[in-house]
Amino acid sequence: MFKPFVFPRHYKPYTSGGRIVDREPFGAGLNQCVICPVNSSMVAETIDKKNQNWFVRTRDANDLIIQVGDSNFHLHKLSMVMRSGYLNRLVFQTSNGHERDTSLKICIDNLPGGSKIFELVVKFCYGWKVDLTAANVAPLYCAAHFLEMSDDFEVGNLMSKTEAFLSFLIFSSWKDTFRILKSCESISSWAKDFKITKRSSEAIAWKACKNHKKFSHEDDDMQCFSVLPNNVENSKVEDALDNWWFEDVSSLRVDHFIEVVQSLKCRGMRADLVGSCIAHWTVKWLSRITSGLDSMTPKHMTHQYVRVTTECLIKVLPVEEKSVTCNFMLHLLKIGFVTKVNSDLLSLLERRITFLLDQCRPLDLLVRNYGDKDSVYDVNLVTRVVLAYVSIVSRSITPKMFAVGRLVDGYLTLVAKDENLKMSNFRLLVEALPKEARFCDDNLYRAIDMYLKAHPSLTEEERMALCGFLEYHRLSQEAREHVAKNDRLPVTITARFILLEQVNMTRSMTAIGSNYRRTNTQAIVRVNKGVGKGWMNSQKELNMMTKEVETMRVQLNDLHMCKLKLQNQLKGCIV
Repeated sequence: MFKPFVFPRHYKPYTSGGRIVDREPFGAGLNQCVICPVNSSMVAETIDKKNQNWFVRTRDANDLIIQVGDSNFHLHKLSMVMRSGYLNRLVFQTSNGHERDTSLKICIDNLPGGSKIFELVVKFCYGWKVDLTAANVAPLYCAAHFLEMSDDFEVGNLMSKTEAFLSFLIFSSWKDTFRILKSCESISSWAKDFKITKRSSEAIAWKACKNHKKFSHEDDDMQCFSVLPNNVENSKVEDALDNWWFEDVSSLRVDHFIEVVQSLKCRGMRADLVGSCIAHWTVKWLSRITSGLDSMTPKHMTHQYVRVTTECLIKVLPVEEKSVTCNFMLHLLKIGFVTKVNSDLLSLLERRITFLLDQCRPLDLLVRNYGDKDSVYDVNLVTRVVLAYVSIVSRSITPKMFAVGRLVDGYLTLVAKDENLKMSNFRLLVEALPKEARFCDDNLYRAIDMYLKAHPSLTEEERMALCGFLEYHRLSQEAREHVAKNDRLPVTITARFILLEQVNMTRSMTAIGSNYRRTNTQAIVRVNKGVGKGWMNSQKELNMMTKEVETMRVQLNDLHMCKLKLQNQLKGCIV
């Protein structure tokens, strides 16, 4: 008859007379159960270990040696072949032509879990109690499949008992599901073949998608997430309820994490939460990457590992609009270029970023460089994306193009103070957008002025090249007045702007003088018609207007002389 095993209890010393069953509180310990075979034809008196050798002592002499890795287990054929189809076949095949007086030796090189798990198998086969936990149930389950320890050999064999406990943990315990996935890292191929990772991932997705309040009462492990301060804003409370599972999921290895993400998508998890979870995992695992990728921690994060991981993350990103931030995708793009990710994937990611530019803020474009000697932020990456945007959008200027123009100028203002930012890189981004993409050049002038202030060692030629993109008629009056007093600008640019300002004033004055003459004529007409309506007052008004016109003529003459003087100065500067 099938002898049921005991479901979870605290990890306590077992009593000789019975088994203890009770549910553990959150964080108290691991869920455990005890299993043992229904019947055992040969019960071991002792199991001793000497160096790498295990000796099972019974009344009968040992007649079977099984080597698992570096360990040798001195066993008995009868106890092992009664429960394992795999060992049954090996013993039968190897026994042909073998001398009966010597022990039979079998080597098993690829047993899931290795010698530690085989030790539990041996204890089970010899009638000893075996402690099952979330840390060993998956490897033991895979080993039971490998050794073919099914109920066909004996009812209540190791395969069925580990399967029952594994299913219980995956269904009932949130934390233990992650412990199971952690134990699967060393037996990845077996765990995948026997669908342990798939079942665990689906369980995590199912619990993450469930109503939080309902789930927190069903699983004691999650009750800590329902306790929130009374003074927290409603939005923060909602965020905490939505992303309570982020930290646990971010502890998974990349292959298990990807499988969880795919299960979340199948379960209908909100796309923005899936995108935020991917970003959370990426920040935790890939935040210490350097430009050379030669001093990364932990040590297993090699160049190839980061490249494969980045490719997997790009492939699994949600496609829904606003599900992933532009800043996160820029960081992925940065890592992709450093690790030489598949070019098609990078092009796809770059194109997706370009369609988000008109919705971004300048802060969203900040992506740090990894080298100490490089500029603080990767301006070349942003330049690449902006150029891609310009090549994709139509030539006609649209409101979205103006939004991107404001975005780029705002970003230039943020990075202009960086002393390590090269002038060529700054200038390339300035010129990446066509001039028509800006309503005016005020923001661009502000960014250029900040860059000149932070880089006082620039030559006159470099200053001239940087300021050549500015145009007088695209600046506001306030900006023009600032240009006239700005000694950081090249002399040529300053002289040109002052000259244009004087010319503009001359035109304005001329227009004002014309208006005065027209007003004078109109006044004379009114006077001629104004018989008996205050002739003396009108005459005084005409005299005042005549004096003002004369004053304007003198000022225009002075402006003309100033213009000639500036032209001569400009010629001298050019020479």
